[in-house]
Amino acid sequence: MFNADMQYRYMGKSGLRLSALSLGGWTTYGASVKDEDTVESIIKHAYSAGVNFFDISDIYEKGEAEKAMGRVFKELPRHELVISTKVFWPMSEDVNDTGLSRKHIFESIEKSLKRIGTDYVDIYFCHRPDPNTPAEETACAMSDLIRQGKVLYWGTSEHSAAQIHAASTAAKEWYAYPPRVEQPQLSLVARHRYHTEVQPAIEELGMGVVTWSPLASGLLSGKYDDGLPEGARLWRSENLRNSYLTEDNKQRVKKFKTLADEVGVTRAQLAIAWCLAQKGVSSVITGATKLEQLKHNLEALKVQITPEVSKRIDEIFPPTMGKK
Repeated sequence: MFNADMQYRYMGKSGLRLSALSLGGWTTYGASVKDEDTVESIIKHAYSAGVNFFDISDIYEKGEAEKAMGRVFKELPRHELVISTKVFWPMSEDVNDTGLSRKHIFESIEKSLKRIGTDYVDIYFCHRPDPNTPAEETACAMSDLIRQGKVLYWGTSEHSAAQIHAASTAAKEWYAYPPRVEQPQLSLVARHRYHTEVQPAIEELGMGVVTWSPLASGLLSGKYDDGLPEGARLWRSENLRNSYLTEDNKQRVKKFKTLADEVGVTRAQLAIAWCLAQKGVSSVITGATKLEQLKHNLEALKVQITPEVSKRIDEIFPPTMGKK
């Protein structure tokens, strides 16, 4: 696939190229969006716009997101898609149906492949670090899946710099394939960890980065300026609401509108464009519950973050945002 309106970036020092903007299924497909026609229209439009990277996880609605997106993938050329899914969170009450053990990884990939309807996934993420499983066990299991052709690349998600290094070191020591990509959270209100910890580690290891939640669950779009709309992501999740919907953040988001208006774009487009401009970023995973939302987000590719705009963004959302 190639679309002149889309940017394609290498995933770190690998030979894999990802669309700069990608589409993810977290809390949307199979959850807040269950209508198959809506899911199909969004994914197919993303594909026609040049999006080649689609991100899922087995835990998203306990497999329903994989099924919902997989139904549409069957109608698209498989070789033009980069599909990722993830493993870690418990999928049942069984004691071994969780974590990053060899058993859970091997059994989970089979279930995910069946739900998605594909013979392989391009990227298989360790959704969180597992303190109870040795790094070499996970690295060797992932490497074996690569040799079997069920996974092409594997990666980490929400790992610390030390954990990323441990995974890479274990792979090297056991002559296994190392992780090639990390998936961290990155937005204007959650940026400190990326700048100070994640980005330096992945640069040293030559890994790619695919980031999630560029709009902080809609906060940066201005969706919550006048309250908490029923059904919105922060309305559904108390944890996210407590993290993002602070008075300080709301005031910063209102100041952000002034800047976005001056630039001539929306806050959502400017926030996504800022993520795209950060060092090391291979792709920014976006979500969309409506076709118009996807079209709107894709316009972020046209937004230029000039040094002056970057400076003013830093004044509103300092690099320390998200520091704990």
